[in-house]
Amino acid sequence: MEITKVLPDDCISLIISLTSPRDACRMALLSHAFNSIADSNAVWQMFLPLDYIHIISNSSSPPSLLSLPKKDLYFTLCYHPILTHNGDMFQLEKESGKKWYMVGARALSIQWVDTPRHWTWISLPDSRFCRVAKLKNVGRLEIKGKVKLNTLSSNTNYEAYFVFKLVRDRYGFRHTPVELDVSIEGTAAGEVRSVILDPPRNMPQQAKERVDGWLEIEMGEFFNGFENDRTVEFSLREDHDDQPKRGLIVQGIELRPKHKNNR
Repeated sequence: MEITKVLPDDCISLIISLTSPRDACRMALLSHAFNSIADSNAVWQMFLPLDYIHIISNSSSPPSLLSLPKKDLYFTLCYHPILTHNGDMFQLEKESGKKWYMVGARALSIQWVDTPRHWTWISLPDSRFCRVAKLKNVGRLEIKGKVKLNTLSSNTNYEAYFVFKLVRDRYGFRHTPVELDVSIEGTAAGEVRSVILDPPRNMPQQAKERVDGWLEIEMGEFFNGFENDRTVEFSLREDHDDQPKRGLIVQGIELRPKHKNNR
């Protein structure tokens, strides 16, 4: 006997909504009756963030996005990141519906970024943002940022990644390590990681190439519980010497849920 003949639709809808987006898609294939329930707005509303209306309303996305069926809206937010009015990028992780968040270079605190002889703003076709920051010449490097924890998914382990490029004539990053740090406001300082962004050929590469062609390097991780009034803070710095540095392009810092297979 089919379960749809035993339980009312609203009970089945509730059961499916307590699973996962992947499970809901699988259940939609079981039968025609299951398809209509598993694809319903009642189910997919539960997979969307509680604040999805606020996020979309405070973004550059058209208001018509909110009129989509909830399943279509879910996958739109998975495959098409939206730019918030703060200049940051938001999207959903397809498997779980948890939030990915990317702080663009414009929203970071970059030392001397407004001094033309040190930094310049450029456009690149493969960037998610209209402008990225290109380092022209500094002796000491410091990049900082922060995000309110209530903009992220609660009860979730996150990893922070510095997303960047190095141009052909880069200089100053081959032998000088930079320090990476991630910590939650009001807690003990996190682990400080020392990495080389542009290691020599005889050293292992610590940065990984992304599918979009940019490089990323892990800055650290943190757990976002249910205390939404605090911020997570992250920094990259090199202030041990005054060796000239140039050729670093900063797209931003990406925060995404941690998984066992995350690099």
